[in-house]
Amino acid sequence: MNPEHIREITSKLSIFQKPGDTPDTKLLVQGLVSYDGDKWAKHRKLMTPSFHVEKLKHMVPSFCTCAGEMLSKWEKIVSTNGSCELDVWPDLRTLTCDAISRTAFASNYKEGTRIFELQTEQAQYHLKAVQSVYFPGWRFLPTKRNRRMKQIAKDVHESIRKIINARLEAMEAGEACADDLLSILLESNSKEIDYHGDKGFGMSIREVIEECKLFYFAGQETTSVLLVWTMILLSRYPNWQARAREEVLQHFGTNKPDLDGLNHLKLVTMILHEVLRLYPPEFKPERFADGVSNATNGKVVFFPFGWGPRICIGQNFAMLEAKVALAMILQRFSFELSPSYTHAPRVVLTLQPQYGAHLILHKL
Repeated sequence: MNPEHIREITSKLSIFQKPGDTPDTKLLVQGLVSYDGDKWAKHRKLMTPSFHVEKLKHMVPSFCTCAGEMLSKWEKIVSTNGSCELDVWPDLRTLTCDAISRTAFASNYKEGTRIFELQTEQAQYHLKAVQSVYFPGWRFLPTKRNRRMKQIAKDVHESIRKIINARLEAMEAGEACADDLLSILLESNSKEIDYHGDKGFGMSIREVIEECKLFYFAGQETTSVLLVWTMILLSRYPNWQARAREEVLQHFGTNKPDLDGLNHLKLVTMILHEVLRLYPPEFKPERFADGVSNATNGKVVFFPFGWGPRICIGQNFAMLEAKVALAMILQRFSFELSPSYTHAPRVVLTLQPQYGAHLILHKL
């Protein structure tokens, strides 16, 4: 509860290290989030170019495409009488799955979607394992769950390996590097190895595969959760929904969002920051009117993406995707809580609505 302790713990990486991964966790995902020391520093350096703002701006069209497909689906559903009740949670998960697939693997995003589905299944098995009574050596038994978890890990590994091999062949053939996360990572890795003349300064293919798995797990789950709670809270506070919509229309009208306009969405940013406090006893986005630093008086009391050197490398990616999706939703729909909505936040690795997010959508 002490902000100064939080600052110290998140800053002194050599003293306060992460606990080791369990065997089940290793099957699900490793990568940057699970490393310490020199290995963490190397991976962080190599992955940073993938999330540079100049690279992220090229991903805005992909975010718009994914959101547009979801909204077209909603428009067909409400076309009969202009409104309908809908559980938006599954569609928001599909949206962020599609977005991370396109931005991570570009033209291979359909294959990426299959990888995501396998990762989702793996996460469910992992959660069951965490919630079960632990018996030493249990993971070595050929149970149905253990066999399936190992098979999923193998299938995901092989699928990503095929995509990586195709990219490496294209790079060797002199083809221009694409702007997706994988291509940027491979290019960064290749440059580091060439510069030092030693493969030890880069990532192995297995390590690249683990980072790709992390793209999926962290990139999809977190943004869909942020969006679903944002829609739920804006349904409860229609005045903030109306103000956010007015801001979006002022900057974009009915046009697709662009990076410059997204950077000027002050109210939308305030709302997203407030939702990231989940779950607050009251909803006051105005606390962020003058930015996070002023809201916290410079103390480490608000850290939705972590803090210090290990602050989430994908925070700008997640916020940009959330802004695009929310802006496009506000352009086309107003929404309110359905009488069938049941408020039941539940931790499933992330904080999720246990019974979905049943809203009434009204076409504008």
